[in-house]
Amino acid sequence: MRARGFIGLIVVVAIATLAYVVAREIAKQDDENPKPGLSFVGGDACARCHQEEHRHWRGSHHDLAMQPATAKTVLGDFNDAVFDHHGTEFRFSRRNGAFWVRTAGPDGEPADYKVEYTFGIEPLQQYLVPIGGGRLQALTVCWDTKQERWFALHDERIPWGDWLHWAGPRFNWNFMCAECHSTNLQRNYDDATNTYATSWSEINVSCEACHGPGAAHVDWAQRWKGERGTAPDSESPYGLAILLKDAPAPIEAEACARCHSRRVHVWGDYQHGKPLLDHFEPRLLTDGLYHADGQILDEVYVYGSFAQTRKYHAGVRCTDCHDPHTTKVRIPGNGMCMLCHRVDPPERFPSLKKKLYDSPDHHFHEAGTPGAQCVNCHMPATNYMVVDPRRDHSFRIPRPDLTVAIGTPNACNGCHEDKDAKWAAAEIEKRFPRSEPRPEHFAIAFAAARAETWHLALGLLSIADDPAQLAIVRATALHYLQFAPWPRRIEIYEIAARAARDPDPLVRVAATGLLGLQPARSYRVQTLAPMLRDPVRAVRVLAARLFAPGSGVLDAEDRDALRVALDEFRARQAFLSDRPESYLNLGVLDQDLGELGRAEANYRRALSLDKNFWRARVNLAHLMNAQDRNDEAAAEFERVLKDHPQNGEVHYSLGLLRAEMGDMEAAAAQLVSAAELLQNRARVQYNAGLALMKTGSSVAAEAALLRAVSLEPEDLEILNALAYFYAQAGDREQAEMFRGRAAALAAGRR
Repeated sequence: MRARGFIGLIVVVAIATLAYVVAREIAKQDDENPKPGLSFVGGDACARCHQEEHRHWRGSHHDLAMQPATAKTVLGDFNDAVFDHHGTEFRFSRRNGAFWVRTAGPDGEPADYKVEYTFGIEPLQQYLVPIGGGRLQALTVCWDTKQERWFALHDERIPWGDWLHWAGPRFNWNFMCAECHSTNLQRNYDDATNTYATSWSEINVSCEACHGPGAAHVDWAQRWKGERGTAPDSESPYGLAILLKDAPAPIEAEACARCHSRRVHVWGDYQHGKPLLDHFEPRLLTDGLYHADGQILDEVYVYGSFAQTRKYHAGVRCTDCHDPHTTKVRIPGNGMCMLCHRVDPPERFPSLKKKLYDSPDHHFHEAGTPGAQCVNCHMPATNYMVVDPRRDHSFRIPRPDLTVAIGTPNACNGCHEDKDAKWAAAEIEKRFPRSEPRPEHFAIAFAAARAETWHLALGLLSIADDPAQLAIVRATALHYLQFAPWPRRIEIYEIAARAARDPDPLVRVAATGLLGLQPARSYRVQTLAPMLRDPVRAVRVLAARLFAPGSGVLDAEDRDALRVALDEFRARQAFLSDRPESYLNLGVLDQDLGELGRAEANYRRALSLDKNFWRARVNLAHLMNAQDRNDEAAAEFERVLKDHPQNGEVHYSLGLLRAEMGDMEAAAAQLVSAAELLQNRARVQYNAGLALMKTGSSVAAEAALLRAVSLEPEDLEILNALAYFYAQAGDREQAEMFRGRAAALAAGRR
């Protein structure tokens, strides 16, 4: 029973975000050979010609994204105000023209911290304070600009040393915030000294943050004014890396998505106009970020929602609704939606249904009331950071029937709190009758996959293989298929192989992750090796990571492609070397390559950056287990459980390890805990049942095995285990029943 239950988690964590010498050499070459025209000139240079745009931008949220702390910019009460949060005091004061906060810092001891910058403007304002090593931290006690009060971002007490403490990694400005609040941000982290020398060309989100470095454009403008008619460079129109007003809608959306998305880094040197997935990989519609139907759950910053819409794929642009310079909606109220959703829709959207939408005949509410506002039904808001409502940009039709089926929220009951979802579903059916049943929503399969009730998640196969589904939906289905325990792996890999040729890179990334699980060498070479030369970097680096341990099966040309893509992978991790995740990923790569000493060193380096980064400790324990250092491995698992007693995966891994070590009583105790915490995991229930059988706990063993078979009724190992259990118990009828089911199932698979 070697501890293998965490293999899936290791892969998932590893793919998240590694190796430094190559990256430094790449960066050095870039510094020594700067690209012509890629210089930032500042918004004032743009304003000389683009006065109207600059005037609109002044005072916008982009303009005020970050400012030096002055009497003019600081909105909070620093007149010796005190805010007590679960016994931790924050005292805000002014001294010698500066703003100060006194509170418990990184070591838990009270200290005075000078506020260097304001962060944001409304409905809340945060404050940035230095804590040494070039680090700026965002205080988690913020100023509510509407109610004019101090408030905490977390209801619960956050102890010092915790990841969510204001002085911890979650609120480190250099990594978490700076890139999207300033222009030409250079993080400048030195992993040798664990310090930052972060810089920017402009403190706020200025012109060049969106349009790219402007030196070549200014040069072109000066030549044009002087020579009248100088032709622009055909590869760089008017000296700009990207001409947003003429770019296709998806290109514009990707330019916004650089910041307005929940994503992970793929590459550190951002180049305007290049594909989004050359630099970032947007997160999929997974648990913890989105509800199963794709509605916003966590703070996901719009792009992943917009990418779920037919609007996005029909060519609707961000700037159709939002003024890019003021950052405000172009028209207030329903007027914005009525520009297109009307009896005479624009010719550019021929698929729009001709209908009077701004009418009680459609929304069934009195005009001028909240229920008559399009956004309240189709873009419901969720509060983030306590006081900041963000609207869901998936523009979905309310589906209270899904609330009834799987518990997702719906806009109807968001207002009609005195009614239940069955009432809302019936009202929708009555007011919008259909002649045919609705097609099954992807949410049904996604909810089943999240709950690991895989026999209810078969819809993932058709979703992943359906070109009519939106790309982010297909990619999410492919992601979930990595974890499906079904015997139909050949069919799954065939679906992934087709998806690997999809025009959308997000689908290709997800397909690559799935193809990397294919054990057949010839099939891996046939389907996965071409991904090493994919035009988009996110696909290449993932393929390289998955192929690295088996590079011996590649021909010379593919090995060259693998080497180049692995260099990109390592450069990616070097860019992220201030995060423990990068060293975790380096450790996983080294472990796969058989470099176990280097792997261990990297896991320990990750823990030196963040002692609470339990994923690195778990991987370290698995590495020790692979080296038969089982006592050490068990101690590492125990350390994780001391801080995370509700982590079912770690209980499961420790239980399997204890069984391998021959301590069945201890194994059973851990596996029972895992089974209680992971109630929908058939394999966990199965292993708990086996351990309980061996310790003589027959009643509990039977319950666990029956739970396992109810979750996966076609799992041969579970069926055979139940047949054996009942045979040992002397119940021939039950034993024969399960033996017969297993035999029939096995015969059907021949």
